[in-house]
Amino acid sequence: MIDFDELRSLADEIRHFIQMSEDKAGALRVVVTAHDVVLGIYPSDSGMGLHVIKGAEVLRHIASTDATGDYTHTAIAVHNREQAIFLQEALAA
Repeated sequence: MIDFDELRSLADEIRHFIQMSEDKAGALRVVVTAHDVVLGIYPSDSGMGLHVIKGAEVLRHIASTDATGDYTHTAIAVHNREQAIFLQEALAA
């Protein structure tokens, strides 16, 4: 089950961390590098939309094996799905 309150809280912490950093792009890279799974969260017609920015393979493994291994995750607030996709592609380059 997805805990949307947790994701909002994580995204708020990440936003604060990036805002406080002099090198905002570098701070974003640190966040993404430090976690196994990074979700982009954004407002949608159904409340909150999600896009996997990093870690799709980890989530597929968990779903296909019912594994409960240790992995780190966080969330980054974006304006829409397109912005999450752009971020995913930019960070993968």
